[in-house]
Amino acid sequence: MAKTPPRLQILSLSRRFGATSAVSDVSLEIHAGEVTCLLGPSGCGKTTLLRLIAGIEEPDAGEVRISGNIVVGRGLQVATEKRSVGLMFQDFALFPHLTVSENVAFGLIGRNLDRQARIDELLHKVRLEDLRDRYPHEISGGEQQRTALARAIAPRPRIMLLDEPFSSFDDRLRDRIREETLDILRDEGAAVLLVTHVPSEAMRVADQIALMRAGRIVQVGPPLTLYSNPVDRETAEYFSDLNVVHGVVRDCRVSTLFGEFPAPGMADGTDVEIMIRPQHVRMDFDRESQVPPPSQQDGQPARGEVSRSVFLGNESLVEFQMEADASRLKARVPAIFLPQPGQKFWLRLVRDRCFVFPCAIQSKKDHTTLSPH
Repeated sequence: MAKTPPRLQILSLSRRFGATSAVSDVSLEIHAGEVTCLLGPSGCGKTTLLRLIAGIEEPDAGEVRISGNIVVGRGLQVATEKRSVGLMFQDFALFPHLTVSENVAFGLIGRNLDRQARIDELLHKVRLEDLRDRYPHEISGGEQQRTALARAIAPRPRIMLLDEPFSSFDDRLRDRIREETLDILRDEGAAVLLVTHVPSEAMRVADQIALMRAGRIVQVGPPLTLYSNPVDRETAEYFSDLNVVHGVVRDCRVSTLFGEFPAPGMADGTDVEIMIRPQHVRMDFDRESQVPPPSQQDGQPARGEVSRSVFLGNESLVEFQMEADASRLKARVPAIFLPQPGQKFWLRLVRDRCFVFPCAIQSKKDHTTLSPH
């Protein structure tokens, strides 16, 4: 079945502020009813990109199309209020002198709609019927957020831009309010672009993630793709801690204390980093120093001594010092597992969960290190 044309299409969009390139050659597509998370660290250009889409900023180059129609580019700059774009920011910006109902009605100014019917529909949808005559200072933060949402979607925008609107809530309330909000937006058929710097939030709610770094989108895809097939080390370590083993390519292979790893397409002499997440390190008790045989899936074992173990609530973190070179390695295991310092284990790396990338600095010659993430 053919996929419908994108609701929002960004083509080679760029914006500079003096010598700083805030957004550089960004292209992205979002479909109706789809949630895309724009993920990246503070200062990478996420909010600037939202402002360009909304028309608050003008780009230096590129195009923005909504439902196939150009709203930015080729000499055209459609006014913000004519783009059918809704905005929600960290500050809900409710009018303090207006009631909940009046704040929602503000989004319908100048629209030929059955205003009262739409207001009633939205107050029911966000569960605020009984609070319609309250003022913003008389309702909770979650209720203020739902009022802001109802106001933003009142005119039925085709695109909804969310700039970390849930960041002020505690974890449990944030999860509930975010899921309720996105369910409503999907039900409204909006194409949603949600800005966040929290990888776990993006993994939890997104249909696709667009990872942004230094003004550029470095990888786009479903959450599982970015997690399991990152394009580079920085992408991999953005989603979790990494154990990093250094080596040098010889005949398309890398020799390490955990055995050989394939390095297809890499030239001899290339310094590489073999990375694996702590949850993909396998542990076996050291039984009278007998070396377990290599396995096809997990390769060659290497012995490590427990230096510390910590229970984290739903899993345990165990830190090791490797016997071969005194390097350090971390492993995560489900539930409670707290071996004592000094205990020895044979450790293996699950081969199909390892990432191999060229070193950013080719002069590195140390062997096994832990990512500082």
